[in-house]
Amino acid sequence: MIDQILQQQGGFYGADTASKNDVLGKDAFLKLLVTQLQNQDPLNPLDDKEFIAQLAQFSSLEQMTNISEGITSLTDKTAQQDMLSAVNYIGKEITASGDGITKSGNYVTPVYFTLADAAAQVYANVYDENNNMVRTEKFSSMQAGEFGFTWDGLDYNGNPANSGQYNVYFSAESPTGATVFVDTEVSGTVTALEQGDGETFFRLSDGRKISFSDIKKVIQPVVAEE
Repeated sequence: MIDQILQQQGGFYGADTASKNDVLGKDAFLKLLVTQLQNQDPLNPLDDKEFIAQLAQFSSLEQMTNISEGITSLTDKTAQQDMLSAVNYIGKEITASGDGITKSGNYVTPVYFTLADAAAQVYANVYDENNNMVRTEKFSSMQAGEFGFTWDGLDYNGNPANSGQYNVYFSAESPTGATVFVDTEVSGTVTALEQGDGETFFRLSDGRKISFSDIKKVIQPVVAEE
C-alpha cells in the first residue's frame, strides 16, 4: 500500500525525501506509514503481517541511516586527527616518494633516485606541467645505489625552460638490456597543510604538494647555538 500512496501523493514524496535524488529517508518512510494507517479502509484494515513487515523495513532503514551517519562522522574525525598530527611537520624538512621538482629562475630543486641493480644506461626524462618532454639526460655505467640528480634547467635546444613545476621520470637498462627498477624521492621544507579528497597534503616552500602517505623521512631543523 505504501507504493500506492507514493503514486497518489507524488508531491508529498518529492517534498519530504531525505535527498534530492528521490531516495526515501527514514522520516519520509515513517510519514508514509502513518498516512497509510490514516487512510486505510476500515472495512479492510491493514493485515498484521504486512504492518509488521513494514515496521521491520523502517527499522532496517533507520539502522542503515545511523550506520551511514556514524561512518561519515568517523571519517571526518579521522581527517581532523590527521590534520592536527600533520601540524607538527610544519617547518621541518621531509623526504617523500615522488618525482616532482620546481624551477624558479636559475634554481632547480634536486630529485633523488635509487637503482635496484647496476645499470648500463640511465635516462632522466624531464616533463613540464602539460606532460611535454622538455629534456632527456643520459648516464652510463652506474652501480646499484642512491644518487642525486639536478636538471640544468635547459630544454632540448639549450634554452632556459620556463619557471614552474616539472617531473623527472627515470628509466634504466642493465648490461643485458633488462629493465632496472628505479625508485625516486623528493625533499623540501613543509610550510602549509591542505585537505582534499579525504587526504592530507603538505605544501612545500617551493610550491610542490606532497601527500601525507608518501612521507618517508622527517628531519628536525638544526637550531644554531648562540
